[in-house]
Amino acid sequence: MTPQTTGPGTGTNTETLDHAMARVQGLDTLLRDLTDRAVVQVPGAAACSVTVRRADRLMTLAGSTGLPAGLDLRQYENGSGPCVDAAETGDAQYSPDLAAETRWPAYTTYALATGVRCVLALPLPVEGETGAALNLYGIEPDSLARGLDAARAFAERAADAVNEALRIERRQASAADVRTALLSRSVIDQAVGMLMARERIDAHRALERLRRASQDRNVKLRDLCAQVVARASGGASHGGQ
Repeated sequence: MTPQTTGPGTGTNTETLDHAMARVQGLDTLLRDLTDRAVVQVPGAAACSVTVRRADRLMTLAGSTGLPAGLDLRQYENGSGPCVDAAETGDAQYSPDLAAETRWPAYTTYALATGVRCVLALPLPVEGETGAALNLYGIEPDSLARGLDAARAFAERAADAVNEALRIERRQASAADVRTALLSRSVIDQAVGMLMARERIDAHRALERLRRASQDRNVKLRDLCAQVVARASGGASHGGQ
């Protein structure tokens, strides 16, 4: 599909660029670019990060330039904070002034120490994941209030782009699994054929011998067969020595 050439800043153009980046550069690069763009496009935002649950734990997949180290990690460690609540409940979390916030006392103390005064965490509906959030940080009280609508619109585009990138990653992983399976089948077939020729036995008996050997040596069948093929190839290249 040919990328559209609508003017910069339009929703259609932004989504097209996101999808193009997902196809070419992958999820990590896409997310880093998204967080940097969020800071530019959302009024009052000084930093941005993306939280996603993977392997049953929340983690920050990307953060913008200027994101204080540990700002999200402290929430994950405590199991409490705006991005944790947004990811786990699916509800937006907004704290106009952390100096007056009472919901996340341990996190609030840390965030204030980094210079953050205002936080907005918006849930991202990510396919195949149980929780995700776009997190925006301001350094002045209520500094994100004027950017709430822009933040919600940006989160919608971000979720769409992240889902596209995740679909691409899953397809690539699936293709890699198929290639690995085909290579394994090929090397096993080669080893079976070599054993048939050397021992003058049929394919069934050759495969059973290889399986027993792999179990006795506690080596994967694929790896054992690769060794058989490599030794045979080496012997042939040295005149059968």
